Amino acid sequence: MVEGRPLKVLIADDEPLAAERLQLLLAKADGAHLVGTASDGDSAIHLTEALAPDVLLLDIAMPGLDGIGVARALAAQDPSPAVVFVTAFDQFAVAAFEVEAVDYLMKPVDPVRLQRALDRARVYLDQRSGQPQRGRSSQWLEEFWASDMSGLVRIAARDVDRVSAERDYMRLHVGRRSWLIHHSMAALEEGLDPELFVRLHRSAIVRKDFISGFTRNSSGRWIARLSDGEEQPVGRLYSDRVRAIAGR
Repeated sequence: MVEGRPLKVLIADDEPLAAERLQLLLAKADGAHLVGTASDGDSAIHLTEALAPDVLLLDIAMPGLDGIGVARALAAQDPSPAVVFVTAFDQFAVAAFEVEAVDYLMKPVDPVRLQRALDRARVYLDQRSGQPQRGRSSQWLEEFWASDMSGLVRIAARDVDRVSAERDYMRLHVGRRSWLIHHSMAALEEGLDPELFVRLHRSAIVRKDFISGFTRNSSGRWIARLSDGEEQPVGRLYSDRVRAIAGR
């Protein structure tokens, strides 16, 4: 993302009137620029590859490949657009968030809800690229938006106990709950305040005050004891972080 520039938006909807209404709403929205429209799933994929939109406003029930299938196919792209589903059916919400949609709008689309979805898409894209949030005085990430069955949930960075890697996703652990976000470990390490968080392993970042102590295993490697009773092995490349935390 280029901070401050309008989001490039692609509409994919097989209903001409619905697509036209979205175009009219986008023309009045802040920070958005329409780059194209598609009327079926295959066209949505081809136009996304050709136009590289930031945001895809995606219908679910379309001829051929449906919206869920389109989102799954586009997830393999790098970078992939932020997906906002726009549909007349509410029964697909769980499936939508399983493919990491940033929002789920019901037809007829309310202009305020569309603007909120675009704002969420920008936050998501900025987070994914490791950029600080626009308009923030802090250079560090202050919040995350993660999806669950009820929609989107805001997670304050300072509330995250630890982060663990799961393939192409990162799991944010907050108390007994956890959420998956589409991030890289390197981007999170750069974006999280180093005064609060420390990377202890290639697949783990921990909030410093969540660490209750360190021990060594039989091989001499450090193990971090966490406040919830769990243990986090410290990678050899990160052993110097133990001494830094302990002031040694």
